Amino acid sequence: MSDYLLRPADLPSWGQRTALRLLNLAGWKLRFKPLPGPHGIAVVYPHTSNWDFPLGLLGKWAIGLKFRWLGKDSLFRGPMGTLMRYWGGIAVDRRASMGATRQLADTMLASPWCWIGITPEGTRSYRPHWKSGFYHLATTARVPLLLVYIDYGTRLISVVDTLELSGDSQTDMATIAAVYAGRQARYPDQAAPITLAPPRDPAEPQRRRA
Repeated sequence: MSDYLLRPADLPSWGQRTALRLLNLAGWKLRFKPLPGPHGIAVVYPHTSNWDFPLGLLGKWAIGLKFRWLGKDSLFRGPMGTLMRYWGGIAVDRRASMGATRQLADTMLASPWCWIGITPEGTRSYRPHWKSGFYHLATTARVPLLLVYIDYGTRLISVVDTLELSGDSQTDMATIAAVYAGRQARYPDQAAPITLAPPRDPAEPQRRRA
């Protein structure tokens, strides 16, 4: 596990070194490999605890790259929303159509550099599958995935593994599952199985907005 392991002396700025030292003081290590290009989707799994957010934020600051991240729109209301956006957050309506995916892909590709972090479980509570939005966004924009994990078993944050999607979702999900095999959530029983949600039946009526 020493490959790509960051040490404070490796980092160029005081802020990056401080963020990594805070992680190290908490008993955590951070692995990082330069990204394969200027655009992509960072999948963060497992996500079962509020502690994932400050750990991920310290990791982001230590790396020194301006990762954006998607969050439900309710997190961006009021004064807290300003702080969330400052930290790189993008508010999304989870009930939005596929047209919003194309719009987000175009916005990402129009930026000189844009990597967007997504937690495919969509919630800290147990779900029987992953939400498929990350897959649709990556295939629509034709960008790679970065498979990030926060492993409470080894107290390791890894920002190393990348994947170019084939378009065969079963093959791609099997590859993703192999990368995440053995990685431990803070609450293992709440981690979702690494499988995509089944397509919605077109005959099923859509839920009305509250």
